[in-house]
Amino acid sequence: MSRLFGSVRSRATLGATLVVAVALVAAGTAVLLSLRSNLIGEAGTRAERSARAVAAELAARVPYDRLSGLDGDNGPVQIVGRDGGLVAASEDLERISGTATGEVTPKPSAPAPGDDPDDADDGDDPDDGTDGTDGDDAEGSDGSGGSDESLAPGEIARGTTFNNGSATIDGDAEDYRFAAVDVRTLDRGRLTVHAGAPLAAEHGAVATSLTAMLIGLPLLLGVVAGVTWLVTGRALRPVEGIRREMAAITASEDLARRVPEPATHDEVARLARTTNETLAALEASVERQRRFVADASHELRSPIASLRTQLEVAAAHPELLDLDGAVEDTVRLQRLAADLLLLARLDAGERPADARVDLAALAREEAAGRTGVTVDAEPAEVSGSRGQLGRVLANLLDNARRHARERVTVTVRREGAWAVLGVADDGEGVAEADRERIFERFVRLDAARSRDDGGAGLGLAIARDVAVRHGGTLTAGAAPGGGALFELRLPSAGRTRHG
Repeated sequence: MSRLFGSVRSRATLGATLVVAVALVAAGTAVLLSLRSNLIGEAGTRAERSARAVAAELAARVPYDRLSGLDGDNGPVQIVGRDGGLVAASEDLERISGTATGEVTPKPSAPAPGDDPDDADDGDDPDDGTDGTDGDDAEGSDGSGGSDESLAPGEIARGTTFNNGSATIDGDAEDYRFAAVDVRTLDRGRLTVHAGAPLAAEHGAVATSLTAMLIGLPLLLGVVAGVTWLVTGRALRPVEGIRREMAAITASEDLARRVPEPATHDEVARLARTTNETLAALEASVERQRRFVADASHELRSPIASLRTQLEVAAAHPELLDLDGAVEDTVRLQRLAADLLLLARLDAGERPADARVDLAALAREEAAGRTGVTVDAEPAEVSGSRGQLGRVLANLLDNARRHARERVTVTVRREGAWAVLGVADDGEGVAEADRERIFERFVRLDAARSRDDGGAGLGLAIARDVAVRHGGTLTAGAAPGGGALFELRLPSAGRTRHG
């Protein structure tokens, strides 16, 4: 189960199905409630129409036995007196609930059907409740319509009270919506007419709608789940292709391979392009690392082979020992090992220290004891590693001294928020096409002479890497008086260093 819902496709399908299910249930509930309310309202309207029709006949002094609404064809009807007693009811009414009284047989004391309205009380007796005051006060306590209106004789109340209930007529039991309307008659005082309209249509419509929803909801959810499954599968198919290709690249260790890029412009296509860019950068990095290892092995091989040869000759013929050559090869080997170690630390992302370094003082310190080197520097402080920055300056001075005819000039100045250190020589300079290539590792424009002078082609590469780690740049150009000019630009102390 965890594997089933562990995929994006499964979670997307489940999420979409749940959202649609919640929306459909909410919408279906609202529809059912609205349908039920409308149908109950219609039933209430029919019940009120029947009740007011009977009330109109009562107001017109129609005898009970001649009331058209008591035949039971239009639903149950009860007529309740001011004392809450039943005075008339529909024919064949056997049981009723939801009205003012559950009685179905009129009280014996009520006026008998067919009484002549002219023989009834004329309403002058104050005790009969028909004098226009006492009859009105009985509403709400006798279970009648509950209207607080003061009604004149022959007037029907404007308000209507509704209730739900049930009734059995001639053996048929149904649910009804009852409407209660008050009427003040001239001969019988205040009466309340309860008339009911059947709710069978409402129950049938709601039940039919609910059944349709219960059947249609699972089917619709199944369609939603299926469509979502297909759509997400189609959308994620390129992602699966990328995953398979990456797995194949990992297994084969062939970084020259690339993942397929969809012809779309969506997130998956951007993911594929970014993945290929990452693979290209990784391939270049691995290739650069392989080349570095090969070049390092080649550079180490020469001094080690020379030193071994001298030691073997010395072992066989001590008098032929070239002690100065052995020391020179050892020093060369030591410097090369130190350069390789520093490059390895830089490649590993080692961050420089955050000490304040005065480039002017550092330039004078590194130039001391070197012939033909002049310094023209103004104070300029930067943040970083004094040892690494000193190594940069030493490498630049060594490189300039190897190619200079007579003179090397070191300058330090401030340019806005930057400190600029320049090392210029009066040699032949560097061709414009080679001004970037000389910063690559183990690159020597004059390989034979550089090897004789002890250079391995790492000095300028180390200098640039250190400059970048300190948030600066190192570039090669032409000196104003001819020769090469190397400029190191570093942010002044207090600026944020990047890299």
